[in-house]
Amino acid sequence: MTESRRVRRSSTGFAAFLLLGCASIAAGCSGGSADAGNGAVYDAWRAQHSRIEVTASGSVSRILGTRLGRSGAHEGFLLHLSGADGHGLTVRVEDNVDLTGPIPLAPGEAATVRGEYIYDPRGGLIHYTHRDPRGYHAAGYVQAAGRVYQ
Repeated sequence: MTESRRVRRSSTGFAAFLLLGCASIAAGCSGGSADAGNGAVYDAWRAQHSRIEVTASGSVSRILGTRLGRSGAHEGFLLHLSGADGHGLTVRVEDNVDLTGPIPLAPGEAATVRGEYIYDPRGGLIHYTHRDPRGYHAAGYVQAAGRVYQ
């Protein structure tokens, strides 16, 4: 195989790798829609389904503060989903501060979350936005101000 074909072949493979990476991490790559997962959240809410792994993006509409629960300290905030796919839905997000540390958020700030969706008539809840020390759930995250909290 000639050197130019080898370079072309490895470049094509690398480009495919980058495209697949963008598809799986839409929030981290320009060109994909960061709010593409909001449709899945809205559909789950409308169908009253729970226990679905989702990624959602939008703006922080309210900080709910920190409270102590049986699995540690959790901080909460309301996330107003962005884009037409979110249909104006607002979800509550709960994050285990004992695992991620505090997340400095402010109303109006853009955020992306990954976790498990639980139905609630008011919009629902996304939790497990961190790694699961017991390994029962896929690792989630909160991304805000260019930083990822896991």
